[in-house]
Amino acid sequence: MKQSLVKPGVLLQQETELRRAFLEHAKVIPGAEKIKICLQCGTCSGSCPLSYAMDIMPRELIALFRAGDIDSILKSRTIWICASCYTCQTRCPVGIKVTDVIYALKRTAIEKKYFTKHYPVHSLARSFTNCIYKTGRLNESTLMFRYFLRTGIWKSFSYLPLGLKMFFKGRLKLKSSKVKNIDVFRKILKKSEALELPVEREKIMYQPDAVGYKSVG
Repeated sequence: MKQSLVKPGVLLQQETELRRAFLEHAKVIPGAEKIKICLQCGTCSGSCPLSYAMDIMPRELIALFRAGDIDSILKSRTIWICASCYTCQTRCPVGIKVTDVIYALKRTAIEKKYFTKHYPVHSLARSFTNCIYKTGRLNESTLMFRYFLRTGIWKSFSYLPLGLKMFFKGRLKLKSSKVKNIDVFRKILKKSEALELPVEREKIMYQPDAVGYKSVG
């Protein structure tokens, strides 16, 4: 784990900026402040169906945030592996929105360009949004073409047999058509990005001055 503290209670400038960006995304999550009362019981890690493939367990993810090491979290593949099944969030004994927190970490990673080279899920997400913005609907062939352009066109050859099978069964179209009034659709997307989401606050069930909590802000 990278040492992010110069001295106890003092964060590096980079870590401070990452924390600020993450908290900006997390503030719209109802009850997001409960991340500060994590018991480190491991229920989230034990419940996750994909924990075997993660390099940082969900429990450790929370611990790293509280220890002031978001840098290690964003460089891990854990946040991209999450299947969004919400099992961890449902079973958390103190009600921490683990899955929603991971989404906030993903947005922070994209914003700050923290990507794992060997697990380019962010490239697929970006290709997906570009396809939707361009035509208003998803076209699988266009999506994969854009994805392979970002991650390595040579990878597309391993998917060629599957692509041909889908094409001959009528499940894959090579050309994508736009929805009607695509300009209006794009205006709606831009308008939605400018909207401020309402923030729902929950009562914090701990003492801010208690040992172990004051340092996390």
